[in-house]
This record gives sequence, structure tokens and C-alpha cells, in this order.
Amino acid sequence: MRVALYARVSTNRQALTQSIEQQLERLRQHVINQGWPLSEDYILRDDGHSGATLNRPGLDGLRDKVRAAEVDCIVLTAPDRLARNYVHQMLLLEELERTGCQVQFLDRPMTEDPHDHLLLQIRGAVAEYERTLIAERMRRGRLAKYRAGVLIPWTRKPFGYSVDPERPRDPAGVRINEAEAAVIRQLFAQYLEPGGTIHALACWLMRQGLRTPSGKKLWSPATVRAMLTNPTYTGQLFAGRFRRREATRRHSPLQPIKLRGGEARVLPQEWTFVTKIPAIITDEQFALVQAKLARNQACARRNNKVHEYLLRALVSCGLCKLTCPAKTMNRKNSYYICQSKMGAINSRREEYCPSRFIPAKQLDDIVWQDLREVICKPELLSQALGRAWGGSWIPQELQARRENLRRGRKSLERQLERLTEAYLAEVIPLAEYERRRRDIEERHEVLDEQARQMERQVERTVELAGVVASVEEFAARIRQGLDGASFEQRRQLVELLIDRVVVSNEKVEIRYVVPTNEASEQVHFSHLRTDYRTRSPLH
Repeated sequence: MRVALYARVSTNRQALTQSIEQQLERLRQHVINQGWPLSEDYILRDDGHSGATLNRPGLDGLRDKVRAAEVDCIVLTAPDRLARNYVHQMLLLEELERTGCQVQFLDRPMTEDPHDHLLLQIRGAVAEYERTLIAERMRRGRLAKYRAGVLIPWTRKPFGYSVDPERPRDPAGVRINEAEAAVIRQLFAQYLEPGGTIHALACWLMRQGLRTPSGKKLWSPATVRAMLTNPTYTGQLFAGRFRRREATRRHSPLQPIKLRGGEARVLPQEWTFVTKIPAIITDEQFALVQAKLARNQACARRNNKVHEYLLRALVSCGLCKLTCPAKTMNRKNSYYICQSKMGAINSRREEYCPSRFIPAKQLDDIVWQDLREVICKPELLSQALGRAWGGSWIPQELQARRENLRRGRKSLERQLERLTEAYLAEVIPLAEYERRRRDIEERHEVLDEQARQMERQVERTVELAGVVASVEEFAARIRQGLDGASFEQRRQLVELLIDRVVVSNEKVEIRYVVPTNEASEQVHFSHLRTDYRTRSPLH
């Protein structure tokens, strides 16, 4: 019997109090009593990871071992160590059992008895309810303390202040760190000077060798802007200035979405005033800085459309995966330049990308010529739209999420059937049955709504195939105006049909919104010659 152990605690505080070691000690003792062999490589743990998410390194390692058929049995102390969310529990158990792997819980050993499976489902639902209840109580408790002015809404102190190490969230212990406060005053003063910019301030901070509030070497303009817009420096402490949001935005189109979400600003009238603390700058300075920030935002370079770039915001570097903004140098030479070559302030990386400057006109001509050929060959569009209409073009992520929702709904339906069987067998009273049935139906309705939203998203993904009833007619209509198309018309067509242009030195990869074949279109590109189509392909 090849056995794996899994233990989890939700917070770092629990990890420090050795509660995860207590779990592992119980698990090891159980394995010894059973006489099973155990390797240290098969003891998986997640210290300080919430059970509300499946993005846990220990759990990922466990699932990988099960998928590779390296484990016959997994031992845990309780189902809520596997996941707090009921649907997550059911999906994980079904995934593990499909591979023939057993799952044992010390607190409640499972058998094939339907009553045990019903109890497992009930405990999963209770664990999910308990987590939601605890989170809501903690939120309400924090809000009450904020309003009473007895709790600092900081998880990390702002640059320029220090706190009492014994009571780090006590407002009475907040003091000005004079060394850092001098930097804050200098930042506000320099920004108000003529020509002062956030980028220049970030460069100045790096030249001074100062570390960011989180201890990093590289200062980003976003960090500097957050400091310039923080009302805490005027001596007023607010809570609820930001709210968490899901991770949906990519920092680069060629890199995956990060697991951690970002923050969304909350309107000032919705902030919660906590208390007053020592001020570093005056209200007048703060107001002047906010006014200049608004003016600079309206006149930002990204709003300057003096130069025409056909592939503006569509070019990425194939070497470092960053975007390639367009830039005109010496008033005549235009290039798409990898963001990493513009310095660490822009790229937030210390490494320098070895890619070369990409001549803008040359790349624009190449991509436009390739786009013309695609449009002039309607059979390619017909094949691509056919794949989209058949559903094979639906992104893999959407397909996986749709399958997970289907499994979740099936699991709830089975739970409802078992609950009804338990009621008919007089295991639970009528009142308890009705309460649990309502809870299951409410969760089923939530999954139904998510499924409806998913289907609408899928429909939007393939709507191009439904709109264009005749591909030949569509392509012919566009071809009529290709020769005399203005820059604005060509730009609209590029935005419609091209998702990304990835340049890796001599090679260009054009990723169309509607793929023209099973793999993305790839063409070879020379920085020195424009007759690349007459040359033999590079290998």
C-alpha cells in the first residue's frame, strides 16, 4: 500500500503554533498502526493556505502524484483539511477516486454505507457555512473597531511611519519615522516642481538606493503614485479605501493571470474614518499634488496620437514576454521597443532583454500584407469559422470551467437524492430536511446562474461564426476596400482580426482572433530586408 499524508492550516499563526505538526503526528501514528510503509516525499503539507482555494502547492503536489499513479491511499484528519468549499470537496474526491486512490479520514472513517456519504456531504456543507460565518463575523468586528478608532487598517505600515512592535495595530503607537518622512516630503516637493513626473521620482528613489515599502529594490511608478495619493500623510487615517477583486488582468498578454487578485479603489465618501495620526505633509500640499496628477493624467503620453502605428498595443516580445510600445526617435525613425529595454522602472525587472528594436513601418507592412492574403483566401476563413462553430475554438479554460460546473451540479443533485432518502428512512426530521433542502437548492441555483453566464461567454466567443453566414461574401466585401483603405480603416481591421503579434528577433508570429489554421500563423521576418517572402524559409 503506497500511502500519502496531507495536512493543512489556514494561517501562518496556526503554522507557528505547531498545529500542523499535531495533524501530521496523528497521521504518522495511524500509518504505523496499519503497518504501511511511508516515505517523507509523500508527506504533503500546506502551511498558511486557505481551504477556500485549490491553488495550494501541497495539494497540487498530491494531485500530481495521484495522477501519476504513485499513490494508493491518502490519509487526512478531516474533510475540511482537503477543502472548505463543498463543491471543491466533491470535485477532489471524485477526481481521486476515479484514479482508484482511496481517501481516509481519521475523524470519521468512511465506508460504502450511503449514510457515511451523506454525513460527509453534510459536514462539507457545514464547513463551508462555518467559514463564511467566521469571515463575516471578523469583517463586522474589524469594522466596529475601525469606527471606534482602536484598530489600524494596515497589514503593512506606510512608508514614513513606524508602529509599536508590541502592538502594531494600535493607533496610539503610530510614530513618524523621520528618515522616511524626509523622503516623503521630498517626493511631494519634487513632484510639484515644473517638469516633475512620477517616473522621474521613481528613478530618483532608485538612485538613492532606497527600498520600497515591501523591501524591493525596484521602484515602480504605481508604487510612487500610491504614495502621492495616500491621505494618511495628511494625518487622517481611513479604512476601506480599497476592495479586493479577482485576478482577471494580465500584466503581459503572453503571461498567465496571477493567482492573487488586485485592488479596486472605493469612492472617498464610502471610506471609514478611523482616527488622526501625526501628519507628514499639509492638506494644501496634498491638494496641489492631486490636482497636478489629474492634469498629467489627462495629458499623458498614452493619449498622444500624433504618430500612426498600425499595431499599437498589439506587439509583444517573444523573448521576455513583455509588451512592445511604439516610439518615434529623432522625429523620423519609428520602432516597437520591448518594455524591458526602457529600464527597470518600466519593466520591473533587473534583467535587460537582448531583443532588437523592431522597425515599425517594416513590421506594419509585413503584418498588413499577411492579413490581406488571409482575407483574399476565404477558404481559410471558412475552415477557421467552422472550427469555431463546432466549439473547438472555445478556450481550454472555458471548457474546463464548464465541465467543473457540470460536475458540481451533478454532485448537488446526488446530494439532494441522498438527503431525500435519509428523510424517507426517518434518519432526519422534516424541519431539518427542509432546511438542508433549501440550502442545496440555493447552491444549485448559484451554479445554474454561473453556468448561464458561462454559456453567454461561450456564445460571445463564437458569435463571429453566427454573424457571418457567408464567409465568401464577407471576405469579398472587405476585399473591395483593401486597396484604398485609409489608416483608420486598416487599424480597425487589424483590431478586429489580430489578437497579438509576437516578435522573436528574425521571426514573427501573428495570432489571429479567428485562427487561420490549427496552429497560429507564423511568418519569418528580417530586420534588414523587406523581401523576406522571396527568400527560402528559415529553419
